[in-house]
Amino acid sequence: MLRALFRFLFTALRTFVRMLDLLLRGAFYALLIFAIGAVLALFFRPGPALAPGSALVLRPVGTIVEQAVLEPPLVLLRAGGAPAGQVALADLLEAVRSARDDERITALVIETDELLGGGLSKLAELRAAILDFKASGKPVLARGERFTQAQYYLASAADEVHLAADGFVLLRGLARYGTYFKGALDTLGIKVHVFRVGEYKSFSEPFTRSDMSDEDRESTRDLLGGLWQVMRDDIAAGRKLAPEAVDAHVHGLRAALAASGGDAAQAALAAGLVDRFSSRDEWRVRLVEAVGTAPGGKEARSIDAGDYLALIDRKGADARVAVIVAQGTIVDGMEAGGVVAGDTFARLIRDAREDERVKAVVLRIDSPGGSAWASELIRRELELTRRAGKPVVASMSSVAASGGYWIATGADEIWAAPATVTGSIGIFGLFPEFSEPLRRLGIGVDGVATAPLAGALDPRRPLDPDAAAAMQLGIEHGYRRFLETVAKARDMRVAEVDEVARGRVWTGAAAAELGLVDHLGGLTAAVAAAARRAGLEDYELVWPAAGESIEQRLLRRLMRAGEPFGIDLGRGLGGHAANPGAFALLFGQLQASAAGLARWNDPQHLYLHCLCEAP
Repeated sequence: MLRALFRFLFTALRTFVRMLDLLLRGAFYALLIFAIGAVLALFFRPGPALAPGSALVLRPVGTIVEQAVLEPPLVLLRAGGAPAGQVALADLLEAVRSARDDERITALVIETDELLGGGLSKLAELRAAILDFKASGKPVLARGERFTQAQYYLASAADEVHLAADGFVLLRGLARYGTYFKGALDTLGIKVHVFRVGEYKSFSEPFTRSDMSDEDRESTRDLLGGLWQVMRDDIAAGRKLAPEAVDAHVHGLRAALAASGGDAAQAALAAGLVDRFSSRDEWRVRLVEAVGTAPGGKEARSIDAGDYLALIDRKGADARVAVIVAQGTIVDGMEAGGVVAGDTFARLIRDAREDERVKAVVLRIDSPGGSAWASELIRRELELTRRAGKPVVASMSSVAASGGYWIATGADEIWAAPATVTGSIGIFGLFPEFSEPLRRLGIGVDGVATAPLAGALDPRRPLDPDAAAAMQLGIEHGYRRFLETVAKARDMRVAEVDEVARGRVWTGAAAAELGLVDHLGGLTAAVAAAARRAGLEDYELVWPAAGESIEQRLLRRLMRAGEPFGIDLGRGLGGHAANPGAFALLFGQLQASAAGLARWNDPQHLYLHCLCEAP
């Protein structure tokens, strides 16, 4: 009896294990077949088609950048605060400018709901391309469920601006508020020794002050005033309003809302910021009216910018102009992307110099600076490229300040956008001292040294006065070197450079008047200037970059594989951009600040960094 019971249990268990094994094998093979099918569909699916009379749809997702960088896969798992994607400015510009002369494209459609921003100068350059398209006589239509300031600035270039009836246009002006840690550091007993030259070099002030200095306040007020003037005047011109009318709406938003009974959409309509309200279905009807329906369907004839780029016939040429993008903080060493790593970037410039097909180099800068050592390494490679007979043109994007300006001095000529943030010619050093917190914890630090400065830069001990004096002398020497470098590159006297330096930040328009840049214009103008210097009429544009691994390239393709089905792994189901809450934004900013400080690796601890960012 007992033996029969055990035999039954054993037989039942064996049957269960076999069934479980069968299910697992079946699931595994099903997943394997699905994965193989997905990969085959990804690489062999038919290309996009373009019906005559179509509209080009610009629907930028995430942040507009100079060069898209693949983020680590684990970033996708973070809740809130994670970027929703990146789109390269050059791709958008190429799509719009190609569509202008393409007879198959009869209209441009702008949908801004998933645009997070990208810096005023990038938006202005894209906006200029849209206006150029508009000048060809083809209509431009734009819509948003709601408009942030960056979204509206782009949409305001359209002939017709639509807004959801429950939406809003949020024009707030520009602001810069910093976080100051002196009180907290004093409470903890932490001292931060600062060595700098230039009363406007404000990067270290958050560690030494509890509020903004008068010099920083003056410089920031002038900078934001200049940038807002660019944005306000562009919006006013696009909407055929007086600049004062735009200012009146921004400053009188409360009164405008009171007059409209709290209806923000009606307030925007009354101010002339939008033309009409439309729901999503009404917007689809409007697009059909503009371009007609797609073959075999009810949707408007249209093509996405990404698909359109795949159809553009890029004719190769023997001669090349290389655009090398310096995007992010300048750091020492080698890194694949996300920062301007000195050794990596120097290698890119050297490769372009030694490539016989490359006849000119354009340095596209979007950087607030960083390591002084790495900045000089990059500048030197650019100088060697010029000596080799290849022209070098610097093109400033949203930010090209401090170390970003230092590397620009290696070029034959410098171009900047009117809204570029540049200058910040200065240098500083920081040294934290933790001797007091350790003393409070009862931790002693003692030892011997063979010379007065041996161990003098140990953060556990009070900073030796001789070491502090030595660091200040080094900072002052670095500043003189910065002035001399700029003076030589700009054909100015050192005293003239000092008058506009001292760490002060300028707009591109102001920098042009001061002689810090040669011309005002965007990337296209800078590329044309480099081609002229090289005597080129027919050339191919190439974008050298630190290489991605096979795994990274495959991941990027897979992340885009679901887009035709409304699924984007970088943005979530439905392809909508993330909308992080206030706490996610706060902690994201703190995390980004901490990560930025961790990258400060200049071997001499000297930094050419600007406390500035593009609005």
